Amino acid sequence: MDKVILIKYGELSTKKGNRNFFINTLSNNVSNKLKKYDVSIIKDRAHMYIEFRDEDFSNIKKEIDKVFGIHKYNVANIVDNDIECIKDVVLEMVMNDNPNTFKIETKRSNKSFPLNSYEVNNVLGGHVLKNTSNIKVDVHNPELLIKVEIRDNKTYIYSKEYDGAGGYPLGTQKMGMLMLSGGIDSPVAGYLAMKRGVQLDCVYFEAIPHTSIEARNKVIDLTRKLAEYGNSINLHVVNFTKIQEEIYRNCKDEYCITIMRRMMYRIMDRLCKKYKGYVIVNGESIGQVASQTLTSMNVINSVTNVPVIRPVACLDKLEIIDIAKRIDTFNISILPYEDCCTVFVPKHPVINPRMDTAIYEEEKFDYEYLIDEAVETLNTIKVDSTDNSYSDLL
Repeated sequence: MDKVILIKYGELSTKKGNRNFFINTLSNNVSNKLKKYDVSIIKDRAHMYIEFRDEDFSNIKKEIDKVFGIHKYNVANIVDNDIECIKDVVLEMVMNDNPNTFKIETKRSNKSFPLNSYEVNNVLGGHVLKNTSNIKVDVHNPELLIKVEIRDNKTYIYSKEYDGAGGYPLGTQKMGMLMLSGGIDSPVAGYLAMKRGVQLDCVYFEAIPHTSIEARNKVIDLTRKLAEYGNSINLHVVNFTKIQEEIYRNCKDEYCITIMRRMMYRIMDRLCKKYKGYVIVNGESIGQVASQTLTSMNVINSVTNVPVIRPVACLDKLEIIDIAKRIDTFNISILPYEDCCTVFVPKHPVINPRMDTAIYEEEKFDYEYLIDEAVETLNTIKVDSTDNSYSDLL
């Protein structure tokens, strides 16, 4: 009996004129994920079919679960459009599962098939009842639901349905630049942006010796987790030490975080132009810290015209943590290595900064020269989901 992984597109099916672009991108992403396995991939406008070897399924499943653009998928048995063949497979599936209750659900897109969906349900259900004992039909809450899809050339029969990663295929949108710290929020923001098809580069601001190599390694590990949902990701490491030291040497203590974030946004603006990033992505959540009040966001955001996407802006911390645990970044994020956003936090940062005061404070030092230097001297690591090696940047 032949088997195939039957992929259902979900949100992709709502696309019209550019539907083929989305499907082709998804097909390429799946092919890339499964390139080390002996598979054959066929696609049409409604489904994608992956022929595979049974012994590879558990590993293939792990790969498919991290491909955005897949709504649901099943492992389906493929038989000829013959009611006797269908009956045999359905009975075998019921006997292998041995449930107390079952239900048959048929879809017949092949209108030349001699029986309609209702008649197929009755024939198959009757065949199961006739050849088994102590098994009943339950149309409301069955232990085993078997779905039968009769199509033009073949019939697909399956029971268990798996949830896909959802969203849009990675690469269907232009590239964004993720401000990736070592905290909980920014990796989740990156994941959610990728789920909408945004290809990412990551940017990490470090301030050696005030921050540690361990803090950088933590960010590399977080980048690696995000890379599991696509290909390799470029991690740009910005030396922020001189800028941060000048801020804390020259500016009002309560405005230091505001000025620091404005400098980061200026650097992100430059990097977007340099690497063709269309948006800045970050993990800011409204009201979570002083720099994330609406007043602070307005003052900080004013230094760039690049759109800023904040995927977790309206989530509370527990919701963000739930996602972080699901995508396996939480335990990395809580490692006790501070980044430059936390190592110099003042006792009383301003919650509602004034624009004119922020401009006055940052004009106390030559930040343009320092920003130029930071952009010109950054280091880039290409992080792969499976490669644990990288060059030492020091």
